[in-house]
Amino acid sequence: MAKPLVAIVGRPNVGKSTLFNKICKRRIAIIEDTPGVTRDRIFQDAEWLGYQFVLVDTGGIEPESEDIILSQMRRQAEMAMEAADVILFLTDAKSGLVAADYEVAEMLRHTRKPVVLAVNKVENKIDQQTVYDFYNLGMGPVYEISAEQSLGLGDLLDELVSYFDKIEEPEEEATYITIVGKPNVGKSSLANQILGQQRSIVSDIPGTTRDSIDTPFFRDGKKYIITDTAGMRKKGKIERDSVERYSVIRSLAAVRRADIVITMIDAQQGITEQDVKIAGYVDEEGKPSIIAVNKWDAVQKDTYTIEKYKKEIETDLAFMTYAPQIYISAKTGQRVDKLFPLIEKCLHNANRRISTGLLNDCIREAVTAVEPPSSGGHRLRIYYATQISTCPPSFVLFVNDTKLMHYSYERYLKNYLRKTFDFSGTPIRMMIRNRNENKN
Repeated sequence: MAKPLVAIVGRPNVGKSTLFNKICKRRIAIIEDTPGVTRDRIFQDAEWLGYQFVLVDTGGIEPESEDIILSQMRRQAEMAMEAADVILFLTDAKSGLVAADYEVAEMLRHTRKPVVLAVNKVENKIDQQTVYDFYNLGMGPVYEISAEQSLGLGDLLDELVSYFDKIEEPEEEATYITIVGKPNVGKSSLANQILGQQRSIVSDIPGTTRDSIDTPFFRDGKKYIITDTAGMRKKGKIERDSVERYSVIRSLAAVRRADIVITMIDAQQGITEQDVKIAGYVDEEGKPSIIAVNKWDAVQKDTYTIEKYKKEIETDLAFMTYAPQIYISAKTGQRVDKLFPLIEKCLHNANRRISTGLLNDCIREAVTAVEPPSSGGHRLRIYYATQISTCPPSFVLFVNDTKLMHYSYERYLKNYLRKTFDFSGTPIRMMIRNRNENKN
């Protein structure tokens, strides 16, 4: 990555996510008093006095813990430290200097990276008295701050940016790929398989991924950002104001921002009501989409198995028949390499623009093949059509009376467009307008 990378590390619940949000100037990381809420690395662009950099929020480090999740959180933090140009070591004035701080400090010394030590939650004179204890860590100057109250952040950031050069060249645009699905469907495993590293924590425990996690990477000279989202359960099962509720909100926001969405389905469970709702949301947002049926290696198969699954998807996701299906195993990597040709094809089709001449030729052919509907002695007449946008491809048809356009005939026209031009992988939008609406 062209921009310097700054990783925030420290014990759980010292305020890393609060500081992350303050520096990034918006609420990105989930904040909760419960230790271990931030489990994976979260990347976000940040800027201070003209210096641009990438900030990484990490899960808390528990050096001696043998808990599976906590040990994986520690590994994620270690990976962030390995990749970082500068490390921001955050501690807590309220709890004071503890043995785990010494152990984290020792880990940081082995990285041989610049480390800036900050003591958070310094909000009164009693807190200030505990700050001097942190000099015993031998990490150099100690910066006292309150992330919650935005105290001392200027001096801290001045110290951080002093370690890297100012970035002037603009970063090239990236393609955003968002992975969505129910909990435990294999989203993190797929992200890790694509990236070729243990980027997200993988566990059989549903809800392991809490935040929508962006990771930039390059493939065939092109930059992508893959977003692993939290699993979306039924609304009724999510407690109000819970961490999970905010996680789902982030997942939905990641779909809105995406250039293309991979909608994952568990092959062992088949399509559920929740799968339909998630796919429906992706379709409503007008996003190019691929349906990835995961855990295909675990399904007992015969000659008709794949056809059975295809028909089930086409029936239950009838509104999304444009989305190509791929049958994968994120765990073993089976067919994962086939995803990127599909991604590029879907993106190409979502950006497809049809000339007005060709478009109207197509509409005339469709009208000749199947006569438009009529009502009360009046028949629908389509005067002309034009494409108004891409991503998704959107068309306006000007007619004599919009009330005469039946939804079934509109669907027929969309399908005719798909048959004539390749719009596989992307929804298309069609707006019907009275001809005189175009006159000023």
